Amino acid sequence: MSFLKKFFTKEKKEDLDKGLEKTKTNIFSQITKAIAGKSTVDEEVLDELENILITSDVGLDTTIKVIERIEARVARDKYMNTSELNDILRDEIVQLLTENKTEDQEDFDVPEVKPYVMMVVGVNGVGKTTTIGKLAYQYKQRGMKVVLGAGDTFRAAAVDQLKIWADRVGCDFYSKGMHTDPGAVAYEAVNFGIQNGNDVVIIDTAGRLHTKLNLMKELTKIKNSIEKRMPGAPHEVLLVLDATTGQNAIEQAKHFTEATSVTALALTKLDGTAKGGVAIGISDQFKIPIKYIGVGESIDKLQVFNRRIFVESLFNK
Repeated sequence: MSFLKKFFTKEKKEDLDKGLEKTKTNIFSQITKAIAGKSTVDEEVLDELENILITSDVGLDTTIKVIERIEARVARDKYMNTSELNDILRDEIVQLLTENKTEDQEDFDVPEVKPYVMMVVGVNGVGKTTTIGKLAYQYKQRGMKVVLGAGDTFRAAAVDQLKIWADRVGCDFYSKGMHTDPGAVAYEAVNFGIQNGNDVVIIDTAGRLHTKLNLMKELTKIKNSIEKRMPGAPHEVLLVLDATTGQNAIEQAKHFTEATSVTALALTKLDGTAKGGVAIGISDQFKIPIKYIGVGESIDKLQVFNRRIFVESLFNK
């Protein structure tokens, strides 16, 4: 049995469908209006479809690619029924993401090296600490021993919030308290993970460092501290983005990818927005895979990102 069959259960599919409900409602209601009284996909329908995708935060560049694909399909097929539009949209977007080498996740990474070290970055308020807690829960559910390292030593209550998540999940926690050197915390958290036999070390980082130069220096320092203790680590640098911010999430992705070598993205709060199309835009525009998506507030509502399942859920009524 594959991990996808084992862990992407009917319940998780329902969670995804429910999480995307606002975006689906937004897209379908607009498409319904756009094709009212139309029997074929003509230039007017395509113009309306372009506006719909942009307002769903798919992004201009990605929207143009999708529209050009549908235009080519209309020209090739000569006749295209408007009732087929959702299926066509789904097919073309899946194909676009496939060509961009967006990989389908099957399950949360099973570490080949122990401890598997994750460094988590992102601005304050995007759900970074919550995502760390939910990741720890998923790994714990799979029988792994996890430690959370409190590397956000600047923000009031950041350390306490991470400790609450560690207690809730039932995993280990490492901290040197507030106003301490984040690089030292990262080094010692990895050291703790090695000495304690942890399978996974997840290190939080500060979400706001005033200027890009400060951000770059701090993240580089933390990465270097981790690698000093464990060559080859961190094995993943995860950028957490808030889907409700739409195009601003793409701007944040640009900012952080310039500051550090981000290897994966987590998109949170998809259930709270009609702008879920931003996942398509981010998948298309960055060479960095979306690995995790948040589709609800409870501890088990973090899923791996699977483009085919995501797009099918988004465009199936």
